[in-house]
Amino acid sequence: MPTLPREQPERPSLHQARQMAESFGVDPQGYDDARPRYPDELVGRVVAGSPGSEVLDVGCGSGIAARQFQAAGCAVLGVEPDARMAEFARDRGLQVEVATFEAWEPAGRTFDTLIAAQSWHWVDPVAGAEKAARVLRPHGRLAIFGHVFEPPAEVAEPFARAFRRVVPDSPFGAQSGRRPLEIYQAGYAKIADELRATGQFGEPDQWRFDWEQSYSRDQWLALLPTTGGLTRLRPDQLAEILGAVGEAIDALGGRFTMQYVTLATTAVRADLS
Repeated sequence: MPTLPREQPERPSLHQARQMAESFGVDPQGYDDARPRYPDELVGRVVAGSPGSEVLDVGCGSGIAARQFQAAGCAVLGVEPDARMAEFARDRGLQVEVATFEAWEPAGRTFDTLIAAQSWHWVDPVAGAEKAARVLRPHGRLAIFGHVFEPPAEVAEPFARAFRRVVPDSPFGAQSGRRPLEIYQAGYAKIADELRATGQFGEPDQWRFDWEQSYSRDQWLALLPTTGGLTRLRPDQLAEILGAVGEAIDALGGRFTMQYVTLATTAVRADLS
């Protein structure tokens, strides 16, 4: 969940925006190289709080989170709607099935853990919560998590101005380049409400991990095209936005520090037997 105009326009209709949801595979290598990893503390906490090592990764993308869970000793199956992303992840040793989570057929399989890393907002919130309960074993853990990006105003605001100028009709255009953390915390609280509504989970927990990462001009300009508001722009539109952002980073000396918050909503599947 970033503070850029990308994967998180207003809920609940985002899961219906399939063209955007499946646009990230235009450059799987670029996506995988540029996107940040997840805090080791989060991965370890999920693994330690799960009854076993079999993990289902919903919307696994290029496999960033899945590989982190593999490295922690888990056996991971990915579900990914974009065949290009799925192929990339398979080439890196992951087992991936191509489908949306709602349409995916578990064929009787169940899992100890279900994760959704920066992807749950592409899933129907009601159908997704119900299906998660069906494919988790009793006491299995559901963990939904993602990043909130907080670039400095000197970077975020030139980006927002350029985006509004280049794509004035975009639903993202009215957003600021920086969005309050409280917006995303409210989104994760809503996920918790949706899990409670199923009657299939114990009381959800909210986790927060604060960290930072330094970006050079080139590193940040490599990440921006992987974000949902930019994946479908024409090359000239993208070049204009990146040019404005590049000038802003140059004015800061060619680097800046990104403040990250990784938020998670997690709950344990109840044993209703």
